[in-house]
Formats: sequence, C-alpha cells, structure tokens
Amino acid sequence: MKQFLSDRILKAARVVYSALIERNPDLIRDRKHHLKSYRQCCSGKDLVDWLMKLNKCLQSRSQAVGMWQVLVDEGIIVHVKQELNFHDKDTQFYRFLDSEFGLNHLTNEKNLQEGLSLLLQMGPDALLTMILRKCPSQRSAEDLEVIYEELLHVKAAAHLSTSVRKELAAVLVFESHAKAGTVLFSQGDKGTSWYIIWKGSVNVITHGKGLVTTLHEGEDFGQLALVNDAPRAATIILREDNCHFLRVDKQDFIRILKDVEANTVRLEEHGKAVLVLEKAESTNQGGTGNINPCVSDFLLTHRVFMPSSQLCPCTYLAEPSEGSELEKAAYALNTKQKIVKLIGQWVALFSQMLKDDPIAVDFLETLRKEVSGDSRLSSMLREQLRDRRRTRIFRPDHTSVTLMLPVNTSVQEVMSSLVNPGGDHVLVKMNSKGGGWLFMSSGSNLNNFSKIQLTMDTWEQMCPKDIASQLTNYDWELFTAMHEVELVYYIFGRHKFPGATTANLERFVHRFNEVQYWVVTEVCLCTDLVKRAMLLKKFIKIAAVLKEQKNLNSFFAVMFGLSNSAVQRLYKTWERVPSKTKRVYCAYERLMDPSRNHRAYRLAVAKLSPPYIPFMPLLLKDMTFIHEGNNNYTDKLVNFEKMVSYSEQSPPLRNPSNIRHYVQNFEVIDNQHKLTQLSRAMER
Repeated sequence: MKQFLSDRILKAARVVYSALIERNPDLIRDRKHHLKSYRQCCSGKDLVDWLMKLNKCLQSRSQAVGMWQVLVDEGIIVHVKQELNFHDKDTQFYRFLDSEFGLNHLTNEKNLQEGLSLLLQMGPDALLTMILRKCPSQRSAEDLEVIYEELLHVKAAAHLSTSVRKELAAVLVFESHAKAGTVLFSQGDKGTSWYIIWKGSVNVITHGKGLVTTLHEGEDFGQLALVNDAPRAATIILREDNCHFLRVDKQDFIRILKDVEANTVRLEEHGKAVLVLEKAESTNQGGTGNINPCVSDFLLTHRVFMPSSQLCPCTYLAEPSEGSELEKAAYALNTKQKIVKLIGQWVALFSQMLKDDPIAVDFLETLRKEVSGDSRLSSMLREQLRDRRRTRIFRPDHTSVTLMLPVNTSVQEVMSSLVNPGGDHVLVKMNSKGGGWLFMSSGSNLNNFSKIQLTMDTWEQMCPKDIASQLTNYDWELFTAMHEVELVYYIFGRHKFPGATTANLERFVHRFNEVQYWVVTEVCLCTDLVKRAMLLKKFIKIAAVLKEQKNLNSFFAVMFGLSNSAVQRLYKTWERVPSKTKRVYCAYERLMDPSRNHRAYRLAVAKLSPPYIPFMPLLLKDMTFIHEGNNNYTDKLVNFEKMVSYSEQSPPLRNPSNIRHYVQNFEVIDNQHKLTQLSRAMER
C-alpha cells in the first residue's frame, strides 16, 4: 500500500515538474544569497506563487506549502541545505532531483489535475508533520491550535482535559525511525520520555514472556516509568518501517502533572472527594448571552446525571449562614436571588420542554408562590423589571405573543425567550412516485401544496441559485427548530429521559438522506445524455451556492449524491461535463476526504464565521465518540469534562444572531428632535 502511494506521488511530481518546465522554465535558475551561489534551484516563495496561479482551487498559501512539503518528505525536491521543512520564502531554495526520479515527462491537463488533486489531499498531513518537526519554542499560536485540534482525535489523549491537551501541544516533539526492528528503548533503561504512536506500530517485549502485545496508531507507552520514576518495564521494538511518534520528555511531563495538581481543588465530605475543580482559562465559549459558561454547560447536560426530580429539591438545600440576624437575613436574600436567577436561566434554556415535565411544573408553581410571599425578594425583582418593557412579537398570521424584556435585549435573547406559537397546525402527507413526504403546515397554507413534479421540463427552468436558496431556507427552518439538548438525548439514548423528544433532530438528519437521494433520483430518471450532463453541471453549481451560503449539511448531501455509485458509473455523462466544472467538483470532493478524522472539513469549518448549518452526521459522530470514549462518572464523581465537551460541540445549534432576524427587528428612533440632540452631542 505504501509503495503504491509513493508511486502515485512520484507520478504527480512528474506531471507537476513537467508543467513547471513547459510553462515557467525561468523559475529554475542559478541564485545568490549572502554571497553564496546555488545552482539550478527555485525559491520557496516562487514555487508557492506558481502553484497558486496553476490551481485556482487553493484557498491559502499554507495549502500550497503542504503540497510542496509532500514532495520534500518523499525526497523528490530537496532544500539546498538539506532542511526537512518547506518554507514559503524568497531566501529558501529547493532543487528537483529530476535525474534520480526521471521527472522529465510529457503530461496532459487530465494527468496534471489528478496529480494536483493527490498532492492537495495529502498536503494537510504533511503540513501537520512539518509543524510537529518544529522546535516547540518556534511554534506559532496557529501551529499550537493545529496540534491541539489533532490531539482531540488521538486515542491516547482522549481522556485528557482541555488544559492538559493545550500544554501537550506546546511541548510535543516529533520523532521518526525508518527501519523495522529498531529498538526504541530496552527493559531496565531509565525512563526519559512518554510516547504516542503517530504512525506505524510497535511490539512490547519483556524478559521471560517475549512478545506481550502490539501497540498501534493512537496508542501510547512509557508513561509508567515517568510517573513512578522507575526503570522501563519492557522493551519497545518497531514492528514496521517508517514509524512516527509524538514524544513528551520527562521534564515537561512532570511539569504538566504538577500544573494540573496545582490547579486542582478537591472538596471532601466524610473523607471522600465529592467535587474536583480544575482551574480553566477565562472564556466565553459555551455560554449563552451573559450566562456563565459553566452554568450553561451544567444546565444543558444536567438530566444526564441529575434529573429534575433531584435538581428541583436541591434548590432548597442551601446551608444557613452564621452571624447576627441581620447577616443571616442578607445571606438568605442573596441566596434566594441566585436561585431565582438560576431557575430563570433553566426555564429560558428549556422553555416549552418543561411543560412536559410534571415535576418541573409543580416546582415552578411552588417557587412562584414562595417568591410572591417574600415581600423583600418580590420588591427587588420588581425593581429589576422596571428597566423592562412589553414587547409584542407577531406571528405570520398577525396574532402575537407579549413578553417582558429589557430595553437593550438583543435579537438572540428575544428569540431564546419566545414561546412556541400555537395555531391550527396539521400534519400533511404528500405522496409521489418513489416515496412520500410529511409536512407541518397551518390550515391556511394547505392550498399551496401541489403534486410533486419530477419532470425534466420543470427542472430545466429552475435556476441553480434559486434552488440552493430554497434548500437553505427550508434547512434553516428545520435547523432552528432543533433544541441543542436534543443532541444530548439522541446520543445518550432518548429512552433514558422520560418525556424527552428528538423529533426535530431526527427530521433534520432525515433531510440529509432525502437531499442526497433526490440528486441520485433526478440523474437516474434523466434518459437524455446531453440533458443528463447539464444536470450534473447544475448540481455542482447548486453545491457551490450551498457552500457559499454556509449550508454545509445540504452541500455534503448534494456531493454525496453525486458520488453515489449509480451516478459515478455514468462515464459518458461525466465526459460531457466541462473541465472547469469538473475541477470545481474535484475541489469539493476533497472536503469529503475522511482521512485524519475529516481534517479537510474541519479546517474549512474553522474558517467560517457563524451562523452556518453544520454537517450534522459528522457532528453526531463526534458526540458519539465523546460519549463512548468517556465515562459519565469517574471515581463516583460526575465527569463534568465530558459534559463540557458536549457543550463545545453544540454552538452551531444555539440561536444565532443572523441578519434576517436583525433586519426584521430594527430598533429605531423616529423622533427627529431626539435624533438631532444625539447628533449635536457627538459633534457640536
């Protein structure tokens, strides 16, 4: 397999080198730097510039650097000073070993695009390896973030906390060995490092027992000797050629352990730990509005370890304070305010879902009576409400709901406070050839439904941009109908939460399959070859618009439909698709690459600013990985780190402050006198 991959890389290098010689032979020339001459070489910057112009699909220079790094790793191009990393600089020079690898080779456009596609696919891994090779002190903040993201998906680091992973990202050292049979260390040696297998596998051998086990990619070894300050308990031998490791030296390993211990506080009752607190970096991620992120994470996941039947009674368990009667009264009032605030945040998060929980309903009614009966508390709450105003929010049918909201309430906070509107909604089933659909609609809109048409005449008249926009509009309705807690119910199992529903999430997941097979259906029902080629072109354009609109769920659904075997086998049809369109399709295909845990997709998402619609199947896969790889309880304590990880996955589902809501809810001053006053106050 490795030899096959190397052969493909060599083939790609030949066509890229040939294209360089044919189109820009002047890039390879004698160069001088610091009074020293270098014969027949290219600068790193020139190579990146050339590749960026050659391949319009490249979105950043780092992608081009990764592609050249693949050839450096294979020894096809070499640095004039034998450095292992490719640098995008004018003063760094590289040579093609054309005579050794037979790079002089005639090429065509098809082979060139295939070669570029392969290098682009392998580039991110090569770029990551290059970052790991850097001395830890030379890594940039972006480098550390790339390493941290990778550690999230490494088996050996799955149980580690966020802070520990970030510390590891700063100290990991890349180590590689070329030959199988190499002894990494022997039993009885002094322990100096902890290792994570990055690529390859090793055999673990002990005296007397021989081969004990084999460790593979993602697993670790060498930790025990560092923790116990003892000799190595086994010999580690490389099982295959070209093994790569991530190494943490003993000094850094011990320091990280001490940092974790210094930032950890354990609270005990009756000699047993009941709460373990780890100091975390100050961050707003995970919170909603002004809610503390820790509170937000707790409220979102509390039903996993603390159902309403336990949560509600706990609000009455605050310990009374000591001191004078005045101090006790002040403490009690302050505690009650905090409890009311917490319950208010709880109600805002779960909203209508609490109506189906009789324990929660009874508790809220009891709390309401107690607050009403406490004159001081009621007075303070009323004082806080003075800065609020009545806000009427209209439904499409012109009926409305009225809420008491602060004057400076943001659109996001208004949306999170809304009660789901009622109405004469009905469930409509519409049948069509090959399947059926269920729609939720008001009675007044029933007449707007018509028989679903799959005719080519209707399809030809539709603009790809219009279709993509309608897909996104409908997907957005489905997406915003979901509640983030549905992810928790879905992953842990809905049956574990009485009364829980995941209907909105399941409907959105079903939508992915529906769009995917819609693409395949339309293509397979088109019998005309020319029209079928036009259809493929149109679907690729639809995918382009969906990506531009940040609707990643439907974008991937369309791409999965186009990659279906029933569509891919239509060679005659694909031959009629214009080369430019096929290049766009190939670029999008790379986003579907599952290698390195869908690294290509994750890098693309990292560059997006919200709001966007995520690729839901992968989001569910990540949450399943978190669930199955981490226990709910550790040493009989709630594993809150797991709950935080869940919460970190759900930001795309939190009510996003999008332009549509903003435009529909302008806050304006229409008093000209007031506007003039404001204007004069700014500039007299």
